Amino acid sequence: MKTQQVRNIYAVSLIILDGILVAVAFVLAYRIRLVLPFPAEAENLQPFSAYVSLMVVQILSVVATLLFNRQYYIPRAISRVDQFYTVFASVSIGTVISVAVSAFLFKGTAREADYPRVMVVYAWLLAILLIMLGRAAHQVIRDYLRDRGVGKDRLLIVGAGDIARIIIQRILWSPQLGYELVGAVHNIDGAGLILDVPVLGRVEDLPDLIERHDVDEVIVAIPEQGHREVVRVVSYCERGRVSIKVFPDIFQFVTTEAGIDDLGGLPLLTVRNVALRGYLLIVKRLMDVAGSAVGLVAFSPLMMLVAMAIKLESPGPVFFVQERMGLDGRPFKMIKFRSMRTDAERSGPGWTVDNDPRQTRLGKLLRRIDVDELPNLINVLLGEMSLVGPRPEQPYYVDEFRNTVPRYMDRHREKAGMTGWAQVNGLRGDTSIVERTKYDLWYTEHWSILLDVKILVRTVWQTLSGRENHH
Repeated sequence: MKTQQVRNIYAVSLIILDGILVAVAFVLAYRIRLVLPFPAEAENLQPFSAYVSLMVVQILSVVATLLFNRQYYIPRAISRVDQFYTVFASVSIGTVISVAVSAFLFKGTAREADYPRVMVVYAWLLAILLIMLGRAAHQVIRDYLRDRGVGKDRLLIVGAGDIARIIIQRILWSPQLGYELVGAVHNIDGAGLILDVPVLGRVEDLPDLIERHDVDEVIVAIPEQGHREVVRVVSYCERGRVSIKVFPDIFQFVTTEAGIDDLGGLPLLTVRNVALRGYLLIVKRLMDVAGSAVGLVAFSPLMMLVAMAIKLESPGPVFFVQERMGLDGRPFKMIKFRSMRTDAERSGPGWTVDNDPRQTRLGKLLRRIDVDELPNLINVLLGEMSLVGPRPEQPYYVDEFRNTVPRYMDRHREKAGMTGWAQVNGLRGDTSIVERTKYDLWYTEHWSILLDVKILVRTVWQTLSGRENHH
């Protein structure tokens, strides 16, 4: 069965599932209203048959609103926070529409029925809950089928640089994305494999390779070669037959939600409107103060135990205090639990890598579960850091990267964070600084309170589940 046919089946089955779950929510709401007459007696509640027409309108309204919000486009990976936000909004709007439409259509007819307000609230809440549970179950079934080769897209990667390697690693380590990696294509002589993935040919061979290997999708991962080369590569793909996706360069990263302004009739591209952000920074600071204060109180027993364990395991201080660069490039003293020997930097600063011999045994555990960063909450409370933002670097590395990485210093337009968009997407520790910078720039340009909440939820989930997205 073709991949597109499988996607269509997934979409139709999800529409049917949502319709059934909205109906179940409506029936349960009616039953609950019978059992729980609070806040008013339920004598006026009519037999369920009187509400069937209303239920049908509610099903159609909610499903249509979900369809309008592109909730039947099946993504490869989805944030549960984003999904909940969209489902919540869609069901809320759909419920309001259904009540209004029912009142208009059935007024003065035999099907007119008093629609108890409390029953509406029950049906609304239950629909949100059941749809979210239904989508989680639907995802489990899709992942199960993908693991067995059903609905997998055959993928070809164009490129051989760092970007291509990062994409290949993500695909190899994330089978739930639903890709079957066929191979890579590039015009660099001498390399037969990229991370054990075979190089099948050159860019000019794309039409033949797409046909021979029955390719469904091509990812073009050569942002460093410029737009002209990307357009040339795309021209070799059979666009009517395969999906084409292009990894963006830095400018495309920061302009994905740009707006159009004008200067006396002369069009301008607005990348960021600072006026729209000002008051929200107060909300962000309030979140930081509340979150860090609650966190320090809640984790104080754990932090005390960790401090005692560090003192017992190795000589030296409990805390590791190091100068880092924060907002507007200003230095501050970042506080962490010590996870390395006291002489770890006697030869100068160095990246921490997997199985770093400088780490203590306890330090290795603390870093794996991110407990070593809990004292960062003190920095957040003092206003030197934020709960969410680009991770701060040492001045030594900032001086190095600002001369080699385009727009690197732009990441310092936000406060440094305990966690960030790059970290929840697997870019942490000894990973490409160029790629981390791209994610940090995307965050600085698209920052919002909802995005911060999303990053915090993903951070907590990844920490508790022990799952991380690795590049």
